[in-house]
Parts: sequence; structure tokens; C-alpha cells
Amino acid sequence: MIDIVLPCLDEAAALPHVLGDLPDGTRALVVDNGSTDGSPQIARSLGAHVVTATQRGYGAACHAGLMAATADLVAFVDCDGSFDLSIVPALAAPVLDGSADLAVGRRRPVARGAWPAHARLANGVLSWRLRTLGLPVHDVGAVRVGRRTALIDLAQIDRRSGYPLETMVLAAKAGWRVVETDVDYHPRHGRSKVTGTVRGTVQAMRDMTVVLAR
Repeated sequence: MIDIVLPCLDEAAALPHVLGDLPDGTRALVVDNGSTDGSPQIARSLGAHVVTATQRGYGAACHAGLMAATADLVAFVDCDGSFDLSIVPALAAPVLDGSADLAVGRRRPVARGAWPAHARLANGVLSWRLRTLGLPVHDVGAVRVGRRTALIDLAQIDRRSGYPLETMVLAAKAGWRVVETDVDYHPRHGRSKVTGTVRGTVQAMRDMTVVLAR
């Protein structure tokens, strides 16, 4: 069993598609982060386990999902329809067979506009910084899979946009074996709270710069 943590803020339009791709052997943990569009009710009606994260922020939602998970393996995937959950078992395979401690997805856009140029540029800069730490990656870990107890032991403190990057930085410091696999990246449903605007991307970069500075 793999628990898939899906941070959720007003994703009512995306949830039917996202949860419709749930693979066998996985459980969806939709972590509501203050939605006002009925997302928690829709998620429950589609069979997902709903967790409430009272602290706002992407990292806060991810961490609440991690703490609520019970499976040995935990995956983190955006809840906006930009990824098909069908990718999770293959992505998790190296962690499951013991050849890796953390598996991450490298986004490969499948349609024009799926990944705005300003967001792709920011990702390129940050992933270069990760390679200087010895990680063989080209993405900041938008999709990632690890063992629950090991992820908890990383003791992450970021509760905003820097959470995925902090996972990678702490994994590097801990000497984890990290593997990267290409994953399809689709246009999301609705407008992104982060990469959909230059302002949102700049704020995310600030959050991640703080993580790197620590």
C-alpha cells in the first residue's frame, strides 16, 4: 500500500479526474487547506480519505498528510490534475525494492502552457543548486516518494512553498540515494496558486531561497 498525499486548496474541478486515476494498492489522502469550493465533500464522495490542515501553506498541507499517513511508502502529488496518479507505482518502485531512499519525478510537459517559462526558469536555477549538493536531479521534487518513517525523521520545518526543496536538501545531507524519473506534466485545472503568476513564482523562490540559506 502506498498513501498518496494530495495537498488541496479549491480543487473541486480537478478532483474527479485526479481521483479517477487512483491505482490499485494506493490510498488517496486529500489534505484540505482551507477550501471554500466544496473540495473536501467531493473528495469524500469519491472515496478519498480527507485530512484537514488548519495551518495554511503547501508545506503545512504536505506535512499534515505525512503525519496522517499509515502506509510504509508515502507519495506527494499535486491535486490540480497536472499529474496522473497512475505514475505513482512505477515511481515508487526503486524505493520499494530498496535501491533508492527517495524517488522524484522530472516534469516533462505534454502540452504547450503546462509549465510557464518563468516557472521553468526558476526550477532550472533551483535544481542546479541541488546538483551542487550531489543530487542527480533536474527538478525540485514536485512529485516524490519515500518511506514514511524516514521522511518524518528528516524533521522538515518549512510549511510553505519550500517544502519539496527542503526534502531534497535534507535528503542530500542525510546521504540518501535519490533517483529521478521522467513523468508527464499536464496543464492543470484552473489557475495555479504559485506558478500561474510571476508574483507567485517569485514568492515561491523566496521561500526556497530561505531553505537553501538554512
